[in-house]
Amino acid sequence: MQIFHSSEQFYNVLNDLFQQVSENPKNIETFTRSNMVIRLKTTDPEAELLLDGRQPPLEVFFGPRPGAANIEISLPASLLHRMWTGLESTSAAFFSGKVKVKGNMLKAMQLFELFEEAERLYPAVAKSHGVGTTQS
Repeated sequence: MQIFHSSEQFYNVLNDLFQQVSENPKNIETFTRSNMVIRLKTTDPEAELLLDGRQPPLEVFFGPRPGAANIEISLPASLLHRMWTGLESTSAAFFSGKVKVKGNMLKAMQLFELFEEAERLYPAVAKSHGVGTTQS
């Protein structure tokens, strides 16, 4: 089921989310000192984010961007929503192949803090945008 009505809505939610994530830089220090760039691509809606961890502060770019990323993650936006609201196990989604990853998986471990912080903050952000925390 499609959770987001448009790419614009998805970008608005994630923009607010990553602004809040950035308010506590110590919680994402592993990533912002990782010297890595992550490309996150979603379907339903089609969207793309670039997370730049080459130096603090965290920079997030919305929409397609040129250049290579160290790791590319592809998944349906509804799956990201379910993972960050606790409705679906993140590790199970990765290991089952629902989440596609290109790049060094050992380096991807440096995303743990960033994704953990996003998961902690996401439910309230989604709710503030009228994005349900359960599937109907």
